[in-house]
Amino acid sequence: MIRISLSPLSDMYADTKNTEMKNHRYDLLIVGAGFAGLYMLYRARKLGLSARVLEAGLDVGGTWYWNRYPGARCDVPSMEYSYSFSEALQQEWRWTEVMAAQPEILDYARHVADRFDLRKDIQFSTRVKAAQFDEEASTWQVITEAEEAFLGRFCVMATGCLSVPNMPELAGQEDFQGAVYHTGAWPHEGVDFSGLNVGILGTGSSGIQSIPEIAKQANSLTVLQRTPNYTMPAHNGPLSEAFQAEAKKNYAEIREHQRASQIGIIGYGFGFGGAKAMTPSQQIVETTAEERERLVEQEGFSAIRRFADVATDSDANELACEMYRIQVARVVHDGETAEALMPRGYPMGCKRPVIDTDYYETFNRPNVRLVDLRKGGIRQMTASGVSTEQGDFAFDAFVFATGFDAMTGALERIDIRGRQGRSLVDHWHAGPRTYLGLAMRGFPNLFTITGPGSPSVLSNMLVSIEQHVDWIGDCIRWMDGAGHREIEATEAAEAQWVEHVNEVAEGTPYTAASCNSWYLGANIPGKPRIFMPYVGGVGRYRETCDHVVEQGYAGFHLRTGP
Repeated sequence: MIRISLSPLSDMYADTKNTEMKNHRYDLLIVGAGFAGLYMLYRARKLGLSARVLEAGLDVGGTWYWNRYPGARCDVPSMEYSYSFSEALQQEWRWTEVMAAQPEILDYARHVADRFDLRKDIQFSTRVKAAQFDEEASTWQVITEAEEAFLGRFCVMATGCLSVPNMPELAGQEDFQGAVYHTGAWPHEGVDFSGLNVGILGTGSSGIQSIPEIAKQANSLTVLQRTPNYTMPAHNGPLSEAFQAEAKKNYAEIREHQRASQIGIIGYGFGFGGAKAMTPSQQIVETTAEERERLVEQEGFSAIRRFADVATDSDANELACEMYRIQVARVVHDGETAEALMPRGYPMGCKRPVIDTDYYETFNRPNVRLVDLRKGGIRQMTASGVSTEQGDFAFDAFVFATGFDAMTGALERIDIRGRQGRSLVDHWHAGPRTYLGLAMRGFPNLFTITGPGSPSVLSNMLVSIEQHVDWIGDCIRWMDGAGHREIEATEAAEAQWVEHVNEVAEGTPYTAASCNSWYLGANIPGKPRIFMPYVGGVGRYRETCDHVVEQGYAGFHLRTGP
């Protein structure tokens, strides 16, 4: 492989005898071999485009390749968290659970890669460090950490929304003598916690999923909690052959409804979490305290799903929060622990919904204790554990379940430079700016799959990924047919879309003043506080993207040339 610096592409092509460099030229460069990158490669081939996927990992799978922590599981029903582009694939794959665990989802990704012979166009163990647009050649130059250079007419960032682990910087961290893990970069060989005293920091999705599993192994587990979270029981279970056969028979209708829905999930045959479908229809503000308590006694956490006004009315939301706290007190035996686990001061729904299996029940185990850091935070890590304002705790191993630098982290880690060498980091200095979550002003022929400003993390990612890939593929085909060399978002379209994304989110729990979520970048010190995904819904967003195309790619500047 050739090793070069970020010199202008026009200079590289001056030597036409450089056949090795020519072999690095493609129609399409794709960064990432998760579900987005795999389908983008498949679609590129169908369009007759040469494509190369550059993947940092040793295999396909993206998020599901790296996140192997105990209890890792999807929060979307398996029959809906799957590709729809191939009818044969839909019919042949068999899921075993209502909501699949990480190993099964990774097996599915591997099956897709093998079934469509995608691996031959994927280069593994290849981390991209830079991408630069050459204005004269209308070509992207992508450079890897090994200094390999790849050239493409188009560059697609399929880097994922949750792919850069957020590792807090704790004083004394380098002094700790035990093993340290992060849920987002879990050892592929697994971890045996048997007989160990384990500490874990973080009670987001990965923490809530892994805590019950680690507790089953460890001699003791100490949960260091910064902010208690809202979580609902998954009610997961086996997926019967009869149910799958029925769903596969109705896949065409299921997919149609998914694409027109709010979040890309319709809960075919069951509601969220595997229970019987329950459409919110009641108004919680019209109920009495006695009625709400009775519902909690009868239905537990699921009772909250009855009410339609929880997501739109702050008073209703607080009533639902109180119902939630009543149920926590019913499940967790120790009163002090139950109180510490009760979320207060921020609305239900402002953070990503979490589902769990026996999370609260785990705190009834004798080997599990909770440290509420609101009563005294972490001072530092020590050689033997963690020192807090409440005392010192000794551990043999420590787990960071502290999430990700979401949505922008993977893109900003790559030195992406567009026209006149302007960096994406500079373009996003006040928060991410995109048009439709697909493209940015000043970065021609660069597309982001499920980028900021699209439904992405608020949706079933498979539905959003397929929509973006199809849009990009159709766009490139149309450009080639019309003789267009470049496509770039206009300044006005980008500004209007950013304004629209913020307007739609205003007044929702996501943007409440008391909400500090990774949707807003609040988990990353110094990151601009701005709501990143599009809350308008999958169906509405799809209609907007289709309308842009119908209007001749309105909001984009097109350049025609040789």
